[in-house]
Formats: sequence, structure tokens, C-alpha cells
Amino acid sequence: MPVAAAAPLISSVQKLVLYETRARYFLVGSNPAETKYRVLKIDRTEPKDLVIIDDKHVYTQQEVRELLGRLDLGNRTKMGQKGSSGLSRAVSAFGIVGFVRFLEGYYIVLITKRRKMADIGGHAIYKIEDTNMIYIPNDSVRVSHPDEARYLRIFQNVDLSSNFYFSYSYDLSHSLQYNLTVLRMPLEILKTETAQTRQESFDIFEDEGLSTQGGNGVFGICSKPYEKYVWNAKLLEVVRSAVHRDWLLYIINGFCGQSKLLIYGRPIYVTLIARRSSKFAGTRFLKRGSNDEGDVANEVETEQILYDASVMSFSAGSYSSYVQVRGSVPLYWSQDISTMMPKPPITLDQADPYAHVAALHFDQMLQRFGSPIIILNLVKEREKRKHERILSEELVAAVTYLNQFLPPEHAIIYIPWDMAKYTKSKLCNVLDRLNVIAESVVKKTGFFVNRPDSYCSILRPDEKWNELGGCVVPTGRLQTGVLRTNCVDCLDRTNTAQFMVGKCALAYQLYSLGLIDKPNLQFDTDAVRLFEELYEDHGDTLSLQYGGSQLVHRVKTYRKIAPWTQHSKDIMQTLSRYYSNAFSDADRQDSINLFLGVFKPAEGKPHLWELPTDFYLHHKNTLSLSQTRQSYTYWWTSGVLKHLPLPFDEVTCAENRRKLTVKKFNKYEEEIDIHNEFFRPYELSSFDETFCLAMTNSTRDFMPKNVGIDPSPFTVRKPDETGKSVLGNKNNREETVLQRKTAASAPPPPSEEAVSSSSEDDSGTDKEDEGAVSQRSTPVKVTDTGDNTKITENVVQSTRDVYGVNLSDTPSEDDLAIYARFVQLGQSQHKQDKGSQQFCSRQPLDKVINLVPISSFSQDNIYEVQPPRTDRKSIEIFHAHIQAGRGNMQPLGRDDFLMYREYIRNRYM
Repeated sequence: MPVAAAAPLISSVQKLVLYETRARYFLVGSNPAETKYRVLKIDRTEPKDLVIIDDKHVYTQQEVRELLGRLDLGNRTKMGQKGSSGLSRAVSAFGIVGFVRFLEGYYIVLITKRRKMADIGGHAIYKIEDTNMIYIPNDSVRVSHPDEARYLRIFQNVDLSSNFYFSYSYDLSHSLQYNLTVLRMPLEILKTETAQTRQESFDIFEDEGLSTQGGNGVFGICSKPYEKYVWNAKLLEVVRSAVHRDWLLYIINGFCGQSKLLIYGRPIYVTLIARRSSKFAGTRFLKRGSNDEGDVANEVETEQILYDASVMSFSAGSYSSYVQVRGSVPLYWSQDISTMMPKPPITLDQADPYAHVAALHFDQMLQRFGSPIIILNLVKEREKRKHERILSEELVAAVTYLNQFLPPEHAIIYIPWDMAKYTKSKLCNVLDRLNVIAESVVKKTGFFVNRPDSYCSILRPDEKWNELGGCVVPTGRLQTGVLRTNCVDCLDRTNTAQFMVGKCALAYQLYSLGLIDKPNLQFDTDAVRLFEELYEDHGDTLSLQYGGSQLVHRVKTYRKIAPWTQHSKDIMQTLSRYYSNAFSDADRQDSINLFLGVFKPAEGKPHLWELPTDFYLHHKNTLSLSQTRQSYTYWWTSGVLKHLPLPFDEVTCAENRRKLTVKKFNKYEEEIDIHNEFFRPYELSSFDETFCLAMTNSTRDFMPKNVGIDPSPFTVRKPDETGKSVLGNKNNREETVLQRKTAASAPPPPSEEAVSSSSEDDSGTDKEDEGAVSQRSTPVKVTDTGDNTKITENVVQSTRDVYGVNLSDTPSEDDLAIYARFVQLGQSQHKQDKGSQQFCSRQPLDKVINLVPISSFSQDNIYEVQPPRTDRKSIEIFHAHIQAGRGNMQPLGRDDFLMYREYIRNRYM
């Protein structure tokens, strides 16, 4: 069955301006190029109801300007009076978080500042930096309530500028495997869905501009978000059915970080995304265990994504991902914090002999991840007084009960390991034992990659590669099943275990993309140091959100190489966590309950601060008995077992197809053109502000600055041999200058960023020195402004010192034979006849971004791009542009004056 050309839908509302009159708010949204506009009308005369109108019409810039001009003229106090404007500009924004109401009228929450945090195949991921909350009803109809200000203060206690993320084109609530699986749906299914979308659509302008030519059409696909990880679902619920989908911006809470791994100049982006569940969310001691719907506390889905940034397309690029989960033990349990003890006793709140909540929880995981579900339980097994062991015993009983009814090949795998006990032992290496567990886990679940195995893997297969699990499909590999890691808090021990599993999966991902020859990574390499830094930032962020402090025990702690100063920091973090749990967690829990819509204020009901507990808000079955009772034996959802080990959510069936919105576009429409969305050709770009240059770089930030060392990020370094340690030491400033001089006089290495960029910890003086260093091949003079001394030195090194080999020696016969085979392989890659490729066609635009395979190897191919033909007028415009840059201006003609006059009339009159 042929696969259709498909692409994710890009929202056309990315810039917003809020205009106000006394009776209305007008929210004008546009695409980044400001060529397409949509308008929302919000009524301000209703004191408590939200009246919002979306005509779903796409306006041009001229139409919007005329509309706003008419509104301004019609709302003035006196006709023709220019002094008092009837329409004023209130605020500019980048998206709508949602609408919320307490005891008075509705508020609108807008994103007013954003920052780019990551890039996945050209799809930008932004972090919310600032928001603005605006009250909608005007003062004349406002009905005041004495408790409104307190609710507003509690709601704003959720800091939206801290670790909330969104994207206009990439679904952050789903994994990369799900998003790319949807794009590879068969052509017949997409045609059927497109026809149904047209029939069911209530938008009369929805199908404008659809291409009737099947050859040039591209299917735009938008999937329904996974609401478990969406944090503003309740805030958008009131307008979801009334507005166009481009207005709906879904945000996630958690962590997002990205670093660049340079492999001899080839950019590989390593991304870490953590999605925190919005179900049963809260703080450390106030949210433990599970609620009655199977949602557990501190549930976070962590996904590591690896892709080759030299090819941006989802269809032609190489992408890989691995997903793992952390979460509290799925039982009814809690800890009483009224005793003010550092470790309150663990209490099992309800007896659950048929593992009801555990069944609901693992049913969710089977639907989303498939089988096998692997539980890595890190709680203590041996204790003088029963504390953590209570949870282990109950969890073992629940898993044993549930496994009786599952087929043996899909049974839940339970791995208990007392990590604290092994840490205290001097004879055992904790990370070595974790590495063995990680290898067995990754072999069972596999990982996702969107390309078939390369020929080198087929010809010279690795032993570990042949034992890899998962599901092998013609387009690559799929991850089936997931690792679920837990301790008591799911913070310190869990983060280290997840790092070790992620490090093992990273080796397989690099091997699958053809970047290393064996699926194995060593500690103290640039690649692992970069990955470890990402995971420590990830662990600190999640620990602050749930526990109130950063990590207490880190990877270096378990490796037993942490400096002695780390012990004092650990003590401070422990005290900070204890203070947060004792004094501020209750207020944070109230804010989360109000923000997520768990508690809704209403007249005649007790206020949020008057409730003795929020237990009844999170456990719905305490207020009303369920009409349907779950089976004690067939505890999984119908249809899930039939498709295992594949996850039910990724199977092509009628239920999943209803979650998709499919439209057909012309090939170069802005809604599916990721090239236009990423490069923004209509905006002025600056290299200094380019995101890919600002992100953490393995060559600049981790590789030693000594010339002549192996530049590979997979080479083991000494512990103090990193870029940050060399450049961060202020006492070694003179040595640093000499090293940069040496780098300037030597031949450039594969990546010039290794010698031309400085660490983020440099002082201002160092940066001035760096700017004075030239990249020429002649010795230079460098002035150190710190001590006003001039340093001049001619550095001449032999080729053996620089490259590790004497180039004057004649190559050996073995080396010549290897080189001959390499040349022969290169000739085989370009066997395709270039003369047979006809560039001229009736539609030259189709060849502008056309990737042409030029290798005789069909699977691991290389591509070239045909240069577009340029007409004579375009060449003349380009030459005129060059001459204008040199100061040679051409005389303006009549058409130029008319165009300028029209621009002034439209812009200022």
C-alpha cells in the first residue's frame, strides 16, 4: 500500500495583537509573515459569561487594516474626532494559554514573551517567558466579589514562566514515534479522512485553495493531543468548539533541553523532553501513590531524541528516539506530614486485593507504549524498621495478580533492586550494575528509528544489535514497551537509573544512524559528558517541581568522583527540600488544583482554602458510585491485547483515525511548508542570534582546547580535560591565550568551533582577547589587558605533534589497499547517470527543493539538490541589489514612485 506525502500542520496564528473598545475585545492573529489573519471578537458587556465569536475567515493584511479602521471610526465618541481613538491597542502576544473564571467574570491569559529552546526537524519548541492576565468585562458591568483577589493570587502562584513549553507545529504531548507514524499512514486512508473532514467541517472557508491536482498535493495532518500531558486543557475547554483550531495552543509542563554533538563537523542534535502528567499532579508529600483512575503522582514521560541536523526533512532525515517513564508506586498510599518528621511513615490507605488501581495504570501504559511493561523498583528491600519495603511487597502482589491473566509473552516484567544498599557497599559498583540492567531493558523494548538498518550493520552485524528487541518494519524500527522506574520520591535514585538507561539507548541510537562502529559509549567522553549535563538539568528541574529543591544525589555521587564541596551542597539541598515540604507545599498544591481545574470556585460552595483536604477532588469515586465495574480478570481495554506488542494508540484503526484532522494542500502552502517556517526568508536574520550557534556545543564546551588531540566526541578524556575546565579557570588565562595562538597558527581541525569559540564562563577580558585572535596561518601578537604585558611567540610544530603521524613517510601497502577500497566505494555511490536526469519541466518550482538520490545504495542514501533556474529579471534585481550595497544607486522610474506612494498611503494614512 503506497505511503502518502504528509506533513504536520503549522498553526497560522503565531502573532497576536489585542485591541479594545468599551464593548469589545478584538484579538487579531496572524502568521509570521503577516500575510494571513484571523479575528476573534470577545464581548465585554457580559459580567459572568464568555461570549466569543470566530467568523473563521482568513483576512489579508489590507482587509484587516480596513476592518480596524472602521472599528476605530465607529467607536469614537464623536464622528470625525481624531483626538479620542475608539480602538486602542492593549497588548501584543504569541499565543493564548486559555480563559479562566473564579467568582466574577472571565480572564484571558496571553503569552507575551517566549524563548526558543529546541528544534526538531525544523519545528521550533518555545518556552514561555512571560504571560499577561487580562480581565474581560469592562468596569461598568463588573460585579465585585471580596474573594476574587485571593483566587487570582492563588492562580498566579503557578509560575507560567517556569518550565512550560509549546510548539506551533509539533505535537509535544505525543512521542516522536507517534508523530512520525501518523505521517506514514497509507494513501488510501488519508484520502478517506480528507473526504470525511470536508463533509463534517462547519468552516465554510476550510477548503479554500485546495489543489485539485493529485500529484502536487500534500496531506497536512494534525492529531488530537494526549490530554494527560496537556496543562491548559481545562482553560481551553470553554472555547474549543467555538474557535478555529489554530487559536488552540497546547502547553506542557516539565523540561526541554537540546545540545549539539559535533562529530567531525557533522551536527547531531541531542534533545531531552520531559512531559509531566496533569492528572493527580502536585507536590511531594501531598501527592503519593495513585488516584482511583490509575493516574499516579509525579508521573513524567522522558524522551530522548537524536537526529542528524544536516537534513531537516521528516521524510528524508534520520531521526531516533527512546522513551522511559517515572512515577509513584501505583497503590493507595500516603505519608502523614503532620508529625514534622524528615521521613514520615508510609501508610496504605485502602486494601486493594484485586489490584484495581494498578490495573487501570498499566492498562493506560499498554495502550500508549505496548508491551513489555518493565518495572524497575529501586526502593529499599532490607530495613530494620519496615518503611519503604511496605510498597515493594504490595507492588509485587499486584503485579503477580495481574500477570495471571496476561499472555506470558506480554507479561509485566518486575525488576527489584535495592540501590541504596549497593551504594553503601564498598565492593559493588552501582553504575556497573545499572548498566547491566539497562542493556537488558533496551534489548527488550528496542527503540525508534525512521530508517532501515544500514548496509554496514547488515554486512558486519554486532552481537548486541542482533539481540535487540522492538518491532522491525520496512521503514525502520519501533519501540514496543517501556521502562517504568520508581523509588519512593522518584527523584534522585530514579534520575540516575534513567540516565544509565538513556546512555545505553543513546549508544544504540548513534549506532543505528551509522555514527559509531559499536553500540557502546564510555564515561568521560565528550558525548557522555554532554548527555550527563542534559540529564542533570532534567533531574534538577523535575526535582524542583515536585520536591522543592534540586537533586541531592547526582551521577557523580554514585560514581564516587564528586568533589568534597558537593557534600555541603547536598546538605543545603536536603534542608531546602525539607523547608519547602513543611511550609510552602500546601500553597503550591492549592495553586495547581485551581490552575488544572480540579477545583472550580462557585457561589455557595466552600472556598479552596477552607477545605481540610483535596482527597475528594482527586478521587471521584468517593462522591458517586460508578455505574460500570471493571472486570477483575480482563482488566485491559478491549482491543489492546489484539495488537500487542504494538501500542494501541499507534495502530491504524477507526478509533484512532477519528483523532486526526487531515487536509490536502498545495505543495508550497504555508500551512505545511516547514522550510519557510524554519528559515523565515521574510525576516532579517543575524548569525549572532541564530539558535543553533547559541546551544550547548560538544566541541566548544566539552572538547579540550589542546591542538593535536583526537577531536572525536567518543574519545575518553581525563576528568579535568574539558573545555569548561580549561577556559573557566581564571588563573590559566595566559595559558589559554597561548593555546588560542597555537590554534591560530595550526591547520584548522574538522570543526573550527573548537578553536574560535569560548566557554560561557569566560570573563569580559577573555572575550576581548578572543576577538583579537586571528584565524590566519601567521603568528600573531596578543595583548592581555589583565597585566598589560605583551606575549609574542612563534609556534612551529611538526606534523607528528599535530596529527600523530609523520606525513613524509611513505604509506604502507595495507593503508594503500584500504584507501583503494574507500575510493571504489565512493565511485559506487555516484553510479547514477547524471545525464539522464532532466531538469527542465513544465513546473520548474517542483525542482527547487527536490532531493535527488545519487547513490546506488537504496537504504543509506545520499542526496543532492538541483539548483533552480533563474530568469533574467531576477538576475537584474540581484545585480541592482549588489550595486546598491556598493553605493551605486539606480535612478527611480515612474513605477517605483507609484509603488512607494501606495506603500505610504496604506501604511500611514
